[in-house]
Amino acid sequence: MFLKGKTALITGSTSGIGLAYARGLAAEGANVMINGFGDATEIQGYVEELIRTSNAGALHSGADMTRPDEIRAMVADCTARLGAPDILINNAGIQHVAPVDEFPEDRWDAIIAIILSSAFHTTKAALPSMKEKGWGRVINTGSMHSLVASPYKSAYNAAKHGIAGFTKTIALEVATQGITVNCICPGYVWTSLVENQIPDTMKTRGLTRDQVINDVLLAGQPQKKFVQVEQLAAMALFLCREEASAITGANLSMDGGWTAQ
Repeated sequence: MFLKGKTALITGSTSGIGLAYARGLAAEGANVMINGFGDATEIQGYVEELIRTSNAGALHSGADMTRPDEIRAMVADCTARLGAPDILINNAGIQHVAPVDEFPEDRWDAIIAIILSSAFHTTKAALPSMKEKGWGRVINTGSMHSLVASPYKSAYNAAKHGIAGFTKTIALEVATQGITVNCICPGYVWTSLVENQIPDTMKTRGLTRDQVINDVLLAGQPQKKFVQVEQLAAMALFLCREEASAITGANLSMDGGWTAQ
């Protein structure tokens, strides 16, 4: 358990990719604070599971990633109850699919806030303690949409491209302080975020569910299969190891070959 004594804070981690990150880090002994919305009983079950797995601490924060004050309070609560975050994973995200001239303004604002602005606020709050300790890992969940674009996802593409640039900038700022900052860029991962955009895409493009999966979601993914959440968790764990300490400012594709084209 090479993360024993370390504390990890993961946004958007009550399901999908974020929960897989939490499980992977707990399996290596880390204290973990998860964050997100959902059924309270189910979330409490995840917290108890993480405690059993890690033989360490675990907590849930319901902080709203659109509210900077709640984000700052979440980092402070993590620090007080589990220890200052040694590992920060910015993973929170939502999606909306529509042509830009029909894109609801409130959806644009929410996507930018939850994906991009929240990463700024969490990183700003977590970095001082990492600098004091001379060790830290900031891992951002990007997307192949951090590197290439798809139509009808203007807000998501803008936010994920922003995450890629944010990653590079902060990596340079802390390069001599024992802190690495990287971005994992998955292709399509079978999560609720992907599943929930299928109906909108069906409506927008006039396609069946199977056509959306095979001809839209996996059309550009040469391996023709979804990335697994456990694969992303394994990458995050590697980035926390000393062997990965020279990797910083990187946007690491895990996309079945999508961005190789």
